[in-house]
Amino acid sequence: MAFKAYGQVQKRTASDKGIEHALFLQITEALEEVARSDSPSPSAKADAIHRNQQLWTLLTTDLLNPANSLPIDLKSRLLQLSKFVQKTSMEILSGTGNIADLIEVNRPIIAGLAGSAQPDLHGEAA
Repeated sequence: MAFKAYGQVQKRTASDKGIEHALFLQITEALEEVARSDSPSPSAKADAIHRNQQLWTLLTTDLLNPANSLPIDLKSRLLQLSKFVQKTSMEILSGTGNIADLIEVNRPIIAGLAGSAQPDLHGEAA
């Protein structure tokens, strides 16, 4: 689903940074909707978490690409976040994790992508 959303968002925005921002925002809003619900449907919860995992998998793939020009330190920190997202997602699905943890990871990424001087996740200047 994240791949389909990526294509849909790409049609509406011009830059990689804009695409990444829109995807993170859309998926994080779905996570927040689940978090706000007193009794979210299991399918809505699983879908939001799965879409977030797909997004972070795409991000990880891009970070591991030798052509990615982000600084090594930033790549390392983002890869650590990706591992945290995957682990936390499994915990949430098994009933022991908290969806708020995923939201807390995504929100600063959204803010960074929205900043005019921040590099995008592909290592290109805004």
